[in-house]
Amino acid sequence: MNIITCEGLAQVRYHHSAILWRERLLKQTRFAQWVYIHLIMSQPATVPSDNAPLAGLPPICTKLLEAKARKGLTFDQIAKKIEKDEVWVASGFYGQAKFTADQLRKISEILDIPGAEALSQIGDHWWPNRGIGPTPPQDPSVLVYGTPIKAVIHEKFGDGIMSMIDCKVTVDRKSDPKGDRVVLTFDGKFLPYATW
Repeated sequence: MNIITCEGLAQVRYHHSAILWRERLLKQTRFAQWVYIHLIMSQPATVPSDNAPLAGLPPICTKLLEAKARKGLTFDQIAKKIEKDEVWVASGFYGQAKFTADQLRKISEILDIPGAEALSQIGDHWWPNRGIGPTPPQDPSVLVYGTPIKAVIHEKFGDGIMSMIDCKVTVDRKSDPKGDRVVLTFDGKFLPYATW
């Protein structure tokens, strides 16, 4: 025979209450997901193409970003499907890297946009005009630390530049009790300035 004490009964009631609250929360979460999928994602995604950094880029760049938003995809998800890095793929969406014809076809297929349109605008005949955005840069990560990073490169390597031609950039997330951290890695070849 099981004897339930007052303390045991309180635990059972607490446990039952916790289960009910969990079920309510799950229902609310499912409802929120349904709202997001059916109402928000069904709205046309628009990216203002007359604003920096898209002003002056081919219209397909705006269409790529809109299709990405409509599909709810990340640059990482697209990058994995074309076997490239997420930062490089993002740079292509912003007209800062050149996709091959095959990559454009795959991206068009992933995003359900006409491949011929992408090829006609940023295909073999098109070349990136690198260095978009306002001058000087307004984003704190570039504006605040750009010059100090350049100074430290000079101190450690001498008079030269870090190549953006032979460079890999990764963005990672690191958990931290005070808040998640952004980890940027620039892995670029140092090129000393020539003297003559």
